[in-house]
Amino acid sequence: MYTLTNPATGDLIEEIPNATDDEVRAAVDRVHRGYASWRQRPVAERAKIVSRAAELFAERADELAEIMTLEMGKRINEGRGEVGIVVDIFNYYADNAPTLLADEPMSVKGGEAVIVKQPIGPLLGVMPWNFPCYQVARFVAPNLVLGNTILLKHASICPRSAGAFEQVLRDAGVPDDVYVNVFASSKQIPSVIADDRVVGVSLTGSEQAGIAVAAEAGRNLKRTVLELGGSDPLVVLDTDDIDETVKATATSRMRNCGQSCNAPKRMIVLADIYDAFVDRLAKLVPDQFVPGDPADPKVKFGPLSSASAADEVAAQVAKAVEQGATLRAGGSRVDGPGAFLEATVLTDVTPEMDAYREEIFGPVIVVFRAADDDEAVAIANDSPFGLGASVWGTDAARNRRVAERIEAGMVYLNSAGGSQADLPFGGVKRSGIGRELGPAGIEEFMNKKAIRL
Repeated sequence: MYTLTNPATGDLIEEIPNATDDEVRAAVDRVHRGYASWRQRPVAERAKIVSRAAELFAERADELAEIMTLEMGKRINEGRGEVGIVVDIFNYYADNAPTLLADEPMSVKGGEAVIVKQPIGPLLGVMPWNFPCYQVARFVAPNLVLGNTILLKHASICPRSAGAFEQVLRDAGVPDDVYVNVFASSKQIPSVIADDRVVGVSLTGSEQAGIAVAAEAGRNLKRTVLELGGSDPLVVLDTDDIDETVKATATSRMRNCGQSCNAPKRMIVLADIYDAFVDRLAKLVPDQFVPGDPADPKVKFGPLSSASAADEVAAQVAKAVEQGATLRAGGSRVDGPGAFLEATVLTDVTPEMDAYREEIFGPVIVVFRAADDDEAVAIANDSPFGLGASVWGTDAARNRRVAERIEAGMVYLNSAGGSQADLPFGGVKRSGIGRELGPAGIEEFMNKKAIRL
């Protein structure tokens, strides 16, 4: 079942049966059939349709935000902001399609050549629940412009987002057989990947899901893009306004109730400001992030996506404390209905503890003390993940030096956990393979055909 349960109340809203095997095969048939004609459309026509989709996403921002709030507990204002990023992504690829897909002349030994940029075929997308529109957009927009067709399996708790996203594309002019949403189960995904007509797969999700998809794709020689977990370090070197820095960094962590792959989950603070930083953080978190109804625009902190998700994060916090970590704030489930968990601050986490290396996908800040820049970098890099990072400080050159030493796919200076349409998004180590967004995002499922003249 695809099941819609309101995480703010625990109420079951809707259940949709999984697609049958025949329905899944029919969906693959459709995107294979649609590819033959879609790839032949002029780039300008495809870009015009993608541009129209951006307009419709903007027009339906309130509707889409309300769906996300109901499905996974996203605060209504955050939902509207998410749709704003979706609009930016669709506009970016529509506006820049002529440049991104232009032939590239080359001077080669003995003459000339040209790189022609072409699509490769039907793609499978396996999407998560934490950003039901944004994470679909960053896979879909560039590939529609490029000329690939898409079969999309959304998260099982996001059926209405899946349907609403598909409807926007239909209304924008995307043909029925070019983008197909399918309510497939996870057990049906290997057969789709193995189908000779499907040429690539993009997954955003857990490390375990990525391993399973990568293994199946490898067996069948399919291209993959994997955006997986993260335990992003946030390094505070110094500050001339500690209250503002604490507020900004805490807000970055608590966005989407801490359920972001590239949220700053580990804060590494230099020793001379560590005590003051932690004291202020432990006071600010319970005061500023009070659980409430995510549909209320005044509320700053909502539920997690499900009761099981809240229970899992609470158990991680309890285990960290049992192993010797210090609980500075929060850490408990909130009494009553809904998937609410107190915003939490942990310190004194050591390498022997599970919380040192595992990803905590919820509203938990783990703070580390570092003696100097070298130790801060060492702690930052002592992780199996390498998605994003951020460096905060008053010296731009110092910030840059530290950023270049951090093992991550993205590093932000004096901001955290960002994403923008024209900047590549992706990680290293166990955080995934490939890039989305920016010029790199349209090249992952592209045939860069060399023609020797």
